[in-house]
Amino acid sequence: MKLDKIIAIGGKPGLFKLLTQTKSGFVAESLTDGKRLTVNLRNQVSVLSEISVFTLEEEKPLPEVFELLLQKENGSTSSISHKADKLALEEYFFEILPNYDEDRVYPSDIKKIIRWYNILVEHKLLEISEDKEQDKKEE
Repeated sequence: MKLDKIIAIGGKPGLFKLLTQTKSGFVAESLTDGKRLTVNLRNQVSVLSEISVFTLEEEKPLPEVFELLLQKENGSTSSISHKADKLALEEYFFEILPNYDEDRVYPSDIKKIIRWYNILVEHKLLEISEDKEQDKKEE
């Protein structure tokens, strides 16, 4: 799962792929519509591979949360919409990550995670790791 070139840009919906660096920032391409835009260093940019989700014990890296989603959904898009109501989103996320910190992970965060997951699956950027598949076959 290579998410080190996939970013979220504050104020812009969806996810973007880093293409190249410029003098004042970089060029990114939207995964949703393929449009390119120049992002300067003043924009709030988050690389997906560096985002974590708060749990009661420690922080769980977002790629690991996506891995859990992939396993639950058998590699397809989520069974719940990111537009579902707060309670449904929390119940769904609790099935995936039962120890997530409900006080620090907001419904808006869950919506983003589900939306991002669906975008990544649609663009075939997420795959169940072979180690996990091997473990399932051995069981």
